[in-house]
Amino acid sequence: MINRQEIPSLMALTHTQGWNYEQINNLFTKINRNAKSSIAEFFCLSSKEWSDHFGLSKKETDHLENVKKEIPKYSFLAEDLFAQGYEIILINSPEYSETLKENLGSKSPPLIYVKGNKNLLKENLVAIVGSRDASEIALKFTDNIAMLASGKHKVVVSGFARGVDRQALDSALKYKGKGLIVLPQGIMTFYSGFKNYYKQIVEGNVLVLSTFFPKALWSVELAMARNSVIYGLAGEIYVAESNETGGTWSGVMDGIRKGRKIYVRKPESYENKANDKLIDLGVIPVSFEGRPVLEYKSLSPEICMVKEKHE
Repeated sequence: MINRQEIPSLMALTHTQGWNYEQINNLFTKINRNAKSSIAEFFCLSSKEWSDHFGLSKKETDHLENVKKEIPKYSFLAEDLFAQGYEIILINSPEYSETLKENLGSKSPPLIYVKGNKNLLKENLVAIVGSRDASEIALKFTDNIAMLASGKHKVVVSGFARGVDRQALDSALKYKGKGLIVLPQGIMTFYSGFKNYYKQIVEGNVLVLSTFFPKALWSVELAMARNSVIYGLAGEIYVAESNETGGTWSGVMDGIRKGRKIYVRKPESYENKANDKLIDLGVIPVSFEGRPVLEYKSLSPEICMVKEKHE
């Protein structure tokens, strides 16, 4: 059972500028090693006690003093969230996605905000990613993969951007499947989305998730940061279409570096997209039905150049 007394402290620590997720999680680990301390109790200690008992530097304790000042504000925000039916899942909760922790490790979000069926986090998740201005063939591929995934009772992860992301979600629901929306904004600003998907959320077919400050508005920066969560939650990743820049490309590059198994649609000969170059870099080409095309040879003449660029 979640201890609500811990939540305002963790929210303040996560959203007060100064530390990244890895630093926050490392502090969490230190606190959890002390059986007599919770994060709420930790913030009742003095700077000297933080330094003496947890080995924190002067710079770190100064930052934590700033965090402590923000905790009352987050207490009110947490109550507002709970009153509106949102839930908060901490990284040490059994409800937190094990797949996300396995894929992101110490860089996993310390907490996630959700509304909907939390059990979807424990299901087999499939991400279908691609361009915002996707071609017709990419959208058809997305629809087909979503249909196949839904038929196998897998949950489709969507970043809710126009193009491939939105097609993936709507196709999953069309085929009586389930979807998980990972927001590029705070969960309390998703007004139209909650209205449009109210029925699916209530019926347990959709979970909405955000890792950002609950009232944060959409931004390019948040959209890019959201991509690592989409890839981290998914056990399978299918690329419908990619350019050589942008969120899809950078997300796949990060996945390649982490050794993730990623599939990409085998492009048609007339297409001028980066699918071939992803294949050159080790992404597995698949047919329209999502089956690996082992005999496929890339059409790109720039294999060496592309590999050297991203090694």
